[in-house]
Amino acid sequence: MIHSMTAYARKEVKGDWGTGVWEIRSVNQRYLETFIRAPEQFRALEPVVRERLRKQLQRGKVEVYLKFAANPAHVGQMSINETLAKQLIDNAKWVQSHSGGDINPADILRWPGVMEAEEVDLDEVNSALLEGFNELVTDFKAARASEGANLETMITTRLDAILEQVAVVEGHMPEVAKWQRDKLTQKLEELQAEIDESRLEQELIYLAQKQDVAEELDRLKSHVKETHKILKKGGACGRRLDFMMQEFNRESNTLASKSINSEITNAAVELKVLIEQMREQIQNIE
Repeated sequence: MIHSMTAYARKEVKGDWGTGVWEIRSVNQRYLETFIRAPEQFRALEPVVRERLRKQLQRGKVEVYLKFAANPAHVGQMSINETLAKQLIDNAKWVQSHSGGDINPADILRWPGVMEAEEVDLDEVNSALLEGFNELVTDFKAARASEGANLETMITTRLDAILEQVAVVEGHMPEVAKWQRDKLTQKLEELQAEIDESRLEQELIYLAQKQDVAEELDRLKSHVKETHKILKKGGACGRRLDFMMQEFNRESNTLASKSINSEITNAAVELKVLIEQMREQIQNIE
């Protein structure tokens, strides 16, 4: 199975502590390049996330975002700093005795450090978020695989079309050989030259060798077979497929340079179009 480098996935993780939302998207890139954006309190997750991506992916520019919203209702048990509170009361009484004012208990409780709440257990939150991230990566790879299947279908269709064009050229080769013989014979007759059958055959052999495209057609068929083999093997095969497109282009260029009639010329042009369509899509394959 082949995978596309273009995909998107989203995963929401909820708990008593609040809500975390993971988002991941990627585009084509020659190598694996990761960018991670997370709130400051979750910076410790970045190396873990990057390592997990490295183990799961081979190529692509991958961007990961984490958004976090704490649950205001999830507050740890409140506790009072009795020592500090007693000191504040004693000091407040002294101020009261000298000023005649009253002590407001709310003022004592509002004093920094008197009332304390238990902090949220970040280890618990991190664990839940990482579990959600693992599910996100699974969904993300499934999206890449789905898009990869579409790309494979498109490429396979173009490979079949290439074989059709190869068959078109092969079908015209006997006609081309006859056309070459008739043309050469006609020129000799116009020159009123005596036709030496031996020399005529030599010239025809020379022209046949010069215009012979059998080798190019055989290589095109071989490249089609090899490309099918790469697709079947799957994995991170984008670079190998890109190399195959270079080989396809080389043969189609040679074929175009040897074109001697409109049918073969049209077939060569169609080959170039098909190869370019494949090449553009292969740029997105991992």
